[in-house]
Amino acid sequence: MFKRSLILFGALLMSLSMWIWVQSIVVPHQAAESAKLGRPRGNLSDLYPRWWGARELLLHGRDPYRTDITREIQIGYYGRPLDPTLPNDPKDQQGFAYPIYVVLLLAPTVTLSFTTVHRIAFWLLAALTAVSVPLWLRMLGWRVSKVSLVAWVLLTLSCFPSIQGLKLQQLTLLVAALIAGSMYALSRQWYLVAGIFLALATIKPQLVFLLILWVCIWVVGNWRQRQRLWWSFGVSMLVLVIAGELLLPGWITEFRGAMKDYFRYTGGGLSMLDVAFSSVGGKLVAAIVFAVLLVFCWRNRGCGRETAAFHWTVCFTLATTLLIIPSYAVYNQLVLLPAAMMALRSGGQLWERGLFLRFFYSITASAIFWPFVSAAGLVIALAVMPGYTVQKAWGLPALYPSFAIPVTIYALLLVARDVVANEPRRVLQLPSSRRC
Repeated sequence: MFKRSLILFGALLMSLSMWIWVQSIVVPHQAAESAKLGRPRGNLSDLYPRWWGARELLLHGRDPYRTDITREIQIGYYGRPLDPTLPNDPKDQQGFAYPIYVVLLLAPTVTLSFTTVHRIAFWLLAALTAVSVPLWLRMLGWRVSKVSLVAWVLLTLSCFPSIQGLKLQQLTLLVAALIAGSMYALSRQWYLVAGIFLALATIKPQLVFLLILWVCIWVVGNWRQRQRLWWSFGVSMLVLVIAGELLLPGWITEFRGAMKDYFRYTGGGLSMLDVAFSSVGGKLVAAIVFAVLLVFCWRNRGCGRETAAFHWTVCFTLATTLLIIPSYAVYNQLVLLPAAMMALRSGGQLWERGLFLRFFYSITASAIFWPFVSAAGLVIALAVMPGYTVQKAWGLPALYPSFAIPVTIYALLLVARDVVANEPRRVLQLPSSRRC
């Protein structure tokens, strides 16, 4: 009982530390920097451009990809249109750079004020993120106590990717929840639901294209029993694409143009591997990483939905995605949640396998928990030191882990594959005496 209380108290303390760090250190620092440079901060909602585009399309029949809509979005988001002659103006034009069928998800909100939508979106995304925790745990077959579940939810909602996504109302949080729901439904053989959720998750195609590839390979591995998943996903995608054409004929071409513009004005188009190895080297490494993924997906195509090998492949696919997608955002790291769960569940076995695996497990755990520990330290420092002094170290909990977490999780999944993916399920289950 004492151990459970201690874990719950620790999770609550780390959660509060992260939110206080963001609200009392990060936000004041960013506001001060923007004021100093004369840079408009705007309403800081990534949902606003999508909401405005959906509103104009559904209520007024206007094309959300057009430049006049982008200008209106800038006025609503930044308070004025961006001026390219001002060097400190943001580079992000806040254009409508999503598949047009995202408006179907936003349709219920277009008649509301954005103030109301902003408030609803925060709590809805928080609820979806919280629900994704038990969905992933059940998909992985990991039974935990109620105290452990609460701790997982608290830490998930207060990790920096979640906080950033919630503060920005980023639809990545919705996509992460849809992925969790799809994989849970798949694990229960609810193939109709799994296919629909996976299709809806394509509002962020860069986050799910590799997962869709793995699911297709897995279906081929036992077509007779699994084909319903293929038909569910295929029909759902067809419905979304046709609905998009009915709403805005020729939207696919416009979407491609909007994505090109997005990468241009945000300086995107570079993956984590491009940053680490240069543009040419990064693409070469990305090709190797992609080839490795294909090999493992093909080898595991016949594994059952309830096996550790299937769970590992899902986690490894999502980890690979974050390395090779041509964009980088911390909130995308929320899709690594099942990989973190799987690694933690196998922690005892990994630690017993020798110094090599201990090293990778240690650096992965350090990358994941460093933000919580350093944020707590800054919050304590804030109580005894001037705010402007503490703000100088505002990035300590975020800058290092933002790059380290995806890399270390990918590396751990790769080097510990024999332990995580091939051990019997009884080994992967924590003994009841160790559940907390």
